[in-house]
Amino acid sequence: MTAIPRFPDLPDFPWDALAGHAERAREHPGGVVDLSIGTPVDPVSPLIQAALATASEIPGYPTTHGIPELREAAVAALARRHGVTGIDPAAVLPTIGSKELVAWLPTLLGARGGTVVIPELAYPTYEVGARLAGATVVRSDSLVALGPAAPALVWVNSPSNPTGRVLPVEHLRKVVDWARERGTIVVSDECYLTLGWETEPVSVLHPSVSGGDPTGILSVHSLSKSSSLAGYRAGFVTGDPALVKGLLEVRKHAGLIVPRPVQAAMTAALADDTHVAEQKARFAARRAALRAALEAAGFTIDHSEAGLYLWSTRAGESAWATLDWLAQRGILAAPGTFYGPTGGTHVRIALTATDERITAAAERLHTDH
Repeated sequence: MTAIPRFPDLPDFPWDALAGHAERAREHPGGVVDLSIGTPVDPVSPLIQAALATASEIPGYPTTHGIPELREAAVAALARRHGVTGIDPAAVLPTIGSKELVAWLPTLLGARGGTVVIPELAYPTYEVGARLAGATVVRSDSLVALGPAAPALVWVNSPSNPTGRVLPVEHLRKVVDWARERGTIVVSDECYLTLGWETEPVSVLHPSVSGGDPTGILSVHSLSKSSSLAGYRAGFVTGDPALVKGLLEVRKHAGLIVPRPVQAAMTAALADDTHVAEQKARFAARRAALRAALEAAGFTIDHSEAGLYLWSTRAGESAWATLDWLAQRGILAAPGTFYGPTGGTHVRIALTATDERITAAAERLHTDH
């Protein structure tokens, strides 16, 4: 008899639960406005497309560590855009997007049997990654509440997905100091770092946080939002040289390699700030239109001072009731419960729809409230 594989015990994929609401929203005469996921809708910059093509004829295997030009471009971009200095290009490692790294990082870092701390409201893959590693998950925004425990790693996410909350320098510095005292690795998900609105986010590798020392710190970056490269699967991790070196060795064995044309595209994207500013301006305009319409319809926007989402509540009602209300108007959002038990009265509304669809959503909110 054939043995049945034993797959990890994982939660249901959250977005599958939205099927009924999506069907209802699609019935709207004006069509659905899907604001439930953060996928880019704007064209990839021509300069990035051109760079992708320059490597299309190369037949050999790419290097796991990435071409030197890519790693140097990442270091330069971190300095220009975020004031992060002193990073050795050898301590930059390209990844196949950021989600695969988030999912596998606890495993790659040997967290089995240990504890992984994630924010109380968090990107679901943090929990999935810990479960894949056989680690215990603890949701906490307060390290004091953890007592003398020494977790294997602590996730921080600023700007936050889903809330758009930005952690101040003082808080980040306390996390780093606390972790270093215990030998705990701090992993900072900084995929939305370029999208500061009311507050400018700070990297955990900024000297004001790290003291200029990356020991025990990893910073995860994605080009999906800043450069519309979700389809390219383009990200990187940097920080502690020893940790990055260890990840590189494991990823060599596992064949986790960014395709060579994508490496060329990433190099071009990281070297150019103009397209990043243009994309941010698009999101800013969509954010202003949606925020005004939501507030006019009786919603309260909490946090949301940075990032790609509006963390919204409608008079404190349940997230699922709000989803029903929005779906009746042809608008699809994500319930806060996808991100943790404390998200039950909020919905996450993404800015990732075309100008035409954002205008349609705003008109429906203004008209139907």
